[in-house]
Amino acid sequence: MSGYSKTPEPPYYAVIFTSERTEGDKGYGKMADKMVELASKQKGFLGIESARDEESGITVSYWDTLDSIRKWKENATHKVAQEKGKSLWYRNFALRVCKVERQSFFEM
Repeated sequence: MSGYSKTPEPPYYAVIFTSERTEGDKGYGKMADKMVELASKQKGFLGIESARDEESGITVSYWDTLDSIRKWKENATHKVAQEKGKSLWYRNFALRVCKVERQSFFEM
């Protein structure tokens, strides 16, 4: 299944981050790559999927527990990125945390 995270059998959690960007990169791309690399090393991280065009994007990260999500939110480097997001990179964003209870996949 290329393009999709290989998640375990549910239940697990999804953090859905939708955003509308400001103009210009302003270091965003480099920080986004750094956040994916850092998150992937966090205990409880299960995977990530992301899509973006010039203005808006959606990123879904998958975690084993709510505690893992909380620890990621509190990560010091992630907090720096959060603040830069509010002050520099995003016009607006929404964050949703969901429990995944069922999943199915299709492959050709």
